[in-house]
Amino acid sequence: MKKRTVRLVRRTAETDIKLVLSLDGAGRFSVSTGIGFMDHLLQTLARHGGFDLQLECRGDLQVDDHHTVEDCALVLGQAFDQALGERAGIARFGFAYAPMDEALCRCVVDLSGRPFCLVDLGLSTERLGSLSCQNLAHFFRSFANAARCCLQLEVLRGENDHHRAEAAFKALALSLRAAVGLTRAGVPSTKGVLG
Repeated sequence: MKKRTVRLVRRTAETDIKLVLSLDGAGRFSVSTGIGFMDHLLQTLARHGGFDLQLECRGDLQVDDHHTVEDCALVLGQAFDQALGERAGIARFGFAYAPMDEALCRCVVDLSGRPFCLVDLGLSTERLGSLSCQNLAHFFRSFANAARCCLQLEVLRGENDHHRAEAAFKALALSLRAAVGLTRAGVPSTKGVLG
């Protein structure tokens, strides 16, 4: 089996990011974005998805958290896209429900090569720690575009926004784990190609 590990560097005037992702890992992580709650969510994604993730980001947090969150999502999505290659042999589809105490999230992923994202987190607070809640939906959209996947994610219930956000990342992790799984020969498409 081909090793599905990617190393990426992204440097802009707004962020400097180094990332290593292995799709066939053990859920090990080292994450530092400068935003504590974003670190927690990315660690959750790695652990529950079984992905090994090293991500270090130095962003313009003196401006706000938008560029850091967006660029981390773009690099992570690009890493998934590159690690999947032609996407031959993968399950392609993944879905999961994930609870976090009173919160419950449903996530469905299609690694189709065609980006689309529908996200409804239902968050009511402005911030979780130093992370602006409006940037969480933007994270998922940016990730889906860069990963070239169809992502539909909906938090069905929950009173606590921390729980809602964490349930969303857990559901995404479980869905991606299923979708990247190697289950068959060839490209899982009647077209013979994904994209």
